[in-house]
Amino acid sequence: MRHYKTIDFSRYASIKIGPTLEVWVIEDEHYPQDAYIIGGANNVLLSPTPPPLMVLSKAYDYIKIENGRLVIGAATPGGKVVSFCKRHNIANFEFMAHLPGTVGGMIKMNAGLKEWEIFNYLYALKLDGDYYLKEHIPHGYRYCHLEGVVFEAHFNIEEGFQTQRLEMFRSMRSNQPKALSAGSCFKNPTGDHAGRLIEAVGLKGWRHGAVGFSAVHANFLVNYGGGTFDDAMYVISLAQQRVAETFGIVLDKEIIVLHENCQSKRDI
Repeated sequence: MRHYKTIDFSRYASIKIGPTLEVWVIEDEHYPQDAYIIGGANNVLLSPTPPPLMVLSKAYDYIKIENGRLVIGAATPGGKVVSFCKRHNIANFEFMAHLPGTVGGMIKMNAGLKEWEIFNYLYALKLDGDYYLKEHIPHGYRYCHLEGVVFEAHFNIEEGFQTQRLEMFRSMRSNQPKALSAGSCFKNPTGDHAGRLIEAVGLKGWRHGAVGFSAVHANFLVNYGGGTFDDAMYVISLAQQRVAETFGIVLDKEIIVLHENCQSKRDI
């Protein structure tokens, strides 16, 4: 039996741009091989005609301690992880309190704040029924290379949840805009900051249609209400063009753009 659900991405995605689609719900390790997996769609920009999409079912929203390690289903929200770790006095996951999305999405992006990244504490992943140790998974700043669907993550456990870290991480996020956003639009180039470069070429606070770069933090792509995919792509392309012309730096997108011409499968 096939399992689908209807998702209106103009309401579901954090930037509130996208069509209404029938999305495959992954209930077990059988799923369409030509579809892209999405989590909470917090760093995703969908065209009106994206490729087939799929999401993990709620069966993969769980946390447990097993064989001395923290075992988390990939559909588990970060906030739930923080609450669990606080109750069980587990350290190093406080940063998740201020990151949107699910554990699976965080792993795909190697999400984090400054030197705190999810791969720092990862032990292994359950990927399409097999387990892979962290050292066998190519990863780095805001990326990891996966050839399948992450169903579960195993983390090393260290005692000592630190409440003061929650305030520190909250302060680190205090300069981020409250407007509808897909988060950071570009990865920071080595030795520089994408926000600084965008501001330097005159695009901080600039908008095209209803989409632009925030006046609060220049690297945040925001939807001021009624923004479209075309608006967003124009803004992204203009920033890349101006920064390349002015500084000779190619800005690499952190936001994932899904459109009908996407070539790779199961990419996010």
